[in-house]
Amino acid sequence: MVLNIGPQHPSTHGVLRLKVKTDGEIISEITPVIGYLHRCFEKHCENVTYEQVIPFTDRCDYLAAMANNFGYVVAVEELMEIKIPEKVEYIRVIMAELQRIASHLLALGVYGLDIGAFTPFLFMLRDRERILDMFEMTCGARLLYNYMWIGGVSHDLPKGFVESAFQFLDYFEPKIEEYNNLLTYNKIFIERTADIGVLPADVAISYGVSGPNLRASG
Repeated sequence: MVLNIGPQHPSTHGVLRLKVKTDGEIISEITPVIGYLHRCFEKHCENVTYEQVIPFTDRCDYLAAMANNFGYVVAVEELMEIKIPEKVEYIRVIMAELQRIASHLLALGVYGLDIGAFTPFLFMLRDRERILDMFEMTCGARLLYNYMWIGGVSHDLPKGFVESAFQFLDYFEPKIEEYNNLLTYNKIFIERTADIGVLPADVAISYGVSGPNLRASG
């Protein structure tokens, strides 16, 4: 049987169309049809300044906007041979790593939610909010930051940020094992994920997969 899912996927995590071939209850083949989220960012960027491109990078992955800012401004700085202060380098890395944690929390939480693990999703969303609080106290935004600029950042770290970061790390480290127990060793989670839709590391790299999906491939 061939099923057509989309173009509006029921979970709405990403708008695409899936042509699914099934053999009984087993999905034997999937053909994704992408492009429904294409918004002509590249064309827009042809008509603005280098600085004005930064807000567009926020929207490439609005759940990891700091990382997108980071990649773009570093590329421009290298092309223009701009040397940034060491302090800025530290600030950028700190923000990017906090963004990585926030993004992974949502990715893992939503993944669990999609296969029936509701509780971890709520816990991970709660902990992600702590990171968004730190972003908000720094640049005033919780989602689209426009924070990293060519040659620097839009705001210095505010008073109390360092203390908040250490408090979060002390709080969060024990949570990692808690989430590990809730998902990794959960019998139902394992039965619904183990040996299903396997993506080998070499295939993931060849297709340019990144983030949690690449990490999951080893």
